[in-house]
Amino acid sequence: MEIATAVKANGGCRRRLLRLKCSVKDYAWGTIGSDSLVYKVYTANSDDRIDSTTRPYAELWMGTHESGPSYLEEDADGSSGVTLRSWINENPESLGDRVLEKWGCDLPFLFKVLSVARPLSIQAHPDKVLAKKMHRAHPNLYKDDNHKPEMALAYTQFEALCGFIPLQELKSVIRAIPEIEELVGSEETNQVFCISEHDEEKVKSAVRTIFTLLMSAGPDTTKQIVFKLKRRLHMESQERHLTEKERLVLKLEKQYPNDIGVISAFFFNYVKLNPGEALYLGANEPHAYLFGECIEVMATSDNVVRAGLTSKPLDIQSLCSMLTYKLGFPEILKGTRIRPYITRYLPPFEEFEVDVCDLPSGASTVFPSVPGPSLLLVLQGEGRMSTDASADEVSMGDVLFVPADTEIQLKSSFDLKLYRAGVNNRFLYSL
Repeated sequence: MEIATAVKANGGCRRRLLRLKCSVKDYAWGTIGSDSLVYKVYTANSDDRIDSTTRPYAELWMGTHESGPSYLEEDADGSSGVTLRSWINENPESLGDRVLEKWGCDLPFLFKVLSVARPLSIQAHPDKVLAKKMHRAHPNLYKDDNHKPEMALAYTQFEALCGFIPLQELKSVIRAIPEIEELVGSEETNQVFCISEHDEEKVKSAVRTIFTLLMSAGPDTTKQIVFKLKRRLHMESQERHLTEKERLVLKLEKQYPNDIGVISAFFFNYVKLNPGEALYLGANEPHAYLFGECIEVMATSDNVVRAGLTSKPLDIQSLCSMLTYKLGFPEILKGTRIRPYITRYLPPFEEFEVDVCDLPSGASTVFPSVPGPSLLLVLQGEGRMSTDASADEVSMGDVLFVPADTEIQLKSSFDLKLYRAGVNNRFLYSL
């Protein structure tokens, strides 16, 4: 293959692409076997033996994080192969001057494919200050000292809980769900009805108090309250149509019985993304992915603080103390067409952006050179990819590292769908 390991020449890194072999994660919430998009991509990308019947395929990781490194294809034997991170250390010019100066010899973003069959934990990711503190105190739980803003771009219909609902909706929830008042106390819940949405600090303080009390409930109390909630909703379903959120809560209870996350779901926005829509999350924002398949990109970190809907270790007090308690429905990105066949998703984070290329058979387009690195994922179809140093055929499952200042010409031979993760243009071209 002509697309191969880049080499140093004339004191610099030649503009050739690196084919990568990538790591897979089999978390319990992943989709089983061949029904999983992660499985399909990993099968095409890997030489490993694949369990197509019982193993959950949750995440494919593309990047340099030590918990799931990518390897250069020619050396991808798992234990002794050359990782992308070690290659970048030997070829730092591949990142471009601005990226190298800002983040050192590492990719600032981590690229993933997710196949979600059941809800992930209610979680948040720490900001940089808190991440450093947590990593020092508990390096086995918090694997690095970086923050983790992220963006999920829906490949199928995709569902998530994200951020706190607006104040008026919260008031309606407290009126409609008596179990919340029973759990945290009437004095605390009544605070919500005495404040205006224009008094932002009082709103945040009241929500922080109620949410922390709710999440801190003991296991016996939680079990009793969740049972009462479930019984009441089942009875009322005989007399009326349950709301969408109530139906979701009953579904969560089946999957995670006696979990405080069942009740706390009432506090969060229920977000449904159509394919091609994206949701982005800053540090210290609560969320839980529920169902569907997406392409995800984030700062290079694996720090997760969990507080419900999981059997993994919880850190409820850390999560409740770190949240921003901003209220309101999150912004949904639909992407901006930047050139024929290419749509860009540009979140407000320096580390990353995503371009999606939908290239019909016989069509051509160009990814212009940018002064930062990129990762390319081919998710459908076949085509030919060329730079000034190489050219080769690409197809579903191919993952490639693109050095800085590399223009890519792309021609589709069969309905090509390709995703590019790169450093945010606003950072690369800011003065």
